[in-house]
Amino acid sequence: SREEMDQLGWDSCDIILVTGDAYVDHPSFGMAICGRMLEAQGFRVGIISQPDWKDQKSIQVLGEPRLGFLVSAGNMDSMVNHYTVSKKHRSTDAYSPGGKMGLRPDRASVVYSNLIRQTYKHTPIILGGIEASLRRMAHYDYWENKVKHSILIDSGADLISYGMGELSIVAIADALAAGIDVHDITFIPGTVYRSKTLDHLIDPVVLPSFEEVRESKRTYAESFAIQYKNTDAINAKPMAEPYEGQGYIVQNPPSRPLTEQEMDDVYALPYMRAYHPSYEKDGGVPALGEIKYSLTSNRGCFGSCSFCALTFHEGRVVQTRSHESILAEARQMVQEKEFKGYIHDVGGPTANFRRTSCDGQLKRGTCRGKPCLSPEPCKLLVADHSDYIKLLRELRSLPGVKKVFVRSGIRFDYLLLAKDDFLYELCKYHVSGQLKIAPEHISDRVTRLMGKSNRAVYLRFVEKFRRMNERLGKKQYLVPYFMSSHPGSELSDAVELAEFIRDMGYHPQQVQDFIPTPGTLSTCMWYTGLDPMTGEKVYSAKSYEEKRMQRALMQYWLPKNHEIVRKALHLAHREDLIGFGPKCLVRPRRETRPARPAKKV
Repeated sequence: SREEMDQLGWDSCDIILVTGDAYVDHPSFGMAICGRMLEAQGFRVGIISQPDWKDQKSIQVLGEPRLGFLVSAGNMDSMVNHYTVSKKHRSTDAYSPGGKMGLRPDRASVVYSNLIRQTYKHTPIILGGIEASLRRMAHYDYWENKVKHSILIDSGADLISYGMGELSIVAIADALAAGIDVHDITFIPGTVYRSKTLDHLIDPVVLPSFEEVRESKRTYAESFAIQYKNTDAINAKPMAEPYEGQGYIVQNPPSRPLTEQEMDDVYALPYMRAYHPSYEKDGGVPALGEIKYSLTSNRGCFGSCSFCALTFHEGRVVQTRSHESILAEARQMVQEKEFKGYIHDVGGPTANFRRTSCDGQLKRGTCRGKPCLSPEPCKLLVADHSDYIKLLRELRSLPGVKKVFVRSGIRFDYLLLAKDDFLYELCKYHVSGQLKIAPEHISDRVTRLMGKSNRAVYLRFVEKFRRMNERLGKKQYLVPYFMSSHPGSELSDAVELAEFIRDMGYHPQQVQDFIPTPGTLSTCMWYTGLDPMTGEKVYSAKSYEEKRMQRALMQYWLPKNHEIVRKALHLAHREDLIGFGPKCLVRPRRETRPARPAKKV
């Protein structure tokens, strides 16, 4: 607040962070990391959390910063935060006090940036966070159903810090503090900027123009493929996207991965590990409850699921914290009054990745456009859980810790490749009766497009999990997650999945209907009808009715779904699944017969 600035003797902040989330000072929240990183470098940091975008004064409460504003929509994309796949408003926001919806605008990064620019005409504005990161170049927008500019153009901001921003944010702040004009900051990895020319670049990759990708879906797919193959800090080149009459949007190569020591330093900063006290009256911030007693052990993911934006945002190189760093955070948890002895999770994007996919990755970079795990594992892949097993053993031996769970996703195909005791350790010590797993689909053509392993690999894991629990004398179950309407999934594939769910005895309570969000291979397929990596045509369910049918088939047993499931089975010519037999999904519709006329007396 301004009062705190006066108490500290500050005439101004150096940097002001503006975020669409309630402020939670915990390392699972991006703005907390940015603020603590900058503070550790000696910068005076102010935070404006969830400003009222209808009131220009809400952005002025801390005055004008000496160096600039850092703007983020928050931990989630604001459009995904607000809308379901059917574009209906969600009722709650886990990142707002009390879960209240409506405390941030749609397209928050653009709205906040425009709000700042109305008052502070020349103050540098740097965008960051997942929303800006995935919109750094021309992108398809599902909610408006059109190709939109780079967010730099719509927001009026000066720079984007994309990906994980610890290195780039400090470098930007240092450059501004050194007196470098924001328009001359063109040299920092992990940033995107505007430029009239490309004369200052050596061997840039010039992408198709915005106008070309807007007019041609094939050109859009080709441009996306170039960008997707250009996401490694070692082998990426600068990329430039032309805009007619406006010059270029230029993307520098990504920031390099953090070293173990740098990761440790990030998590050793003096976080309060709590939401701001002002939210106590509202019941706190729900999102903190999910992660308050969880530990982040890694970031980055070489799983390369097509529907996930991690390749574009965090990258494929796995980065880890040291055991000492993680154990120190666990000991801190144990001292907290509300801690009951249970560590809820130890993981990251993929819990059982604690090393790079191969030994040469840190020297030559990740392979361009070549996945590590699917459809077949790379021959250079090293599957090894030894470090993760050791970490879990150390955590569960800490005084005050009763149980350590692994609840973030594990790659079961990677687990099957390893010749170690991880499955034994997992089942004996780290499953709470149910293990969440994400096969996503079982049709081989759909899993291939998803970047997931096929049905046969999943069934091998199911059997291995069953045998291990039998050996241990435990009754533990798999909770599989499946996705409907992913590109490549036709109605016949959805029926095949429904039959699989029936045969396995599953009754999934939660199913995910594919949402096309910026920055993913799957969204490119959905919009263009093409696999950008191969050029082959890909079918996508786009009508509300077909998406509804594919989703309902995954929960065919629910009475509310019976009518739409019957319709889907008729359209798929699978009437054999309508009836009373053990293999049928639904019973026939009851025919209402007219009442018999009354007998004449």
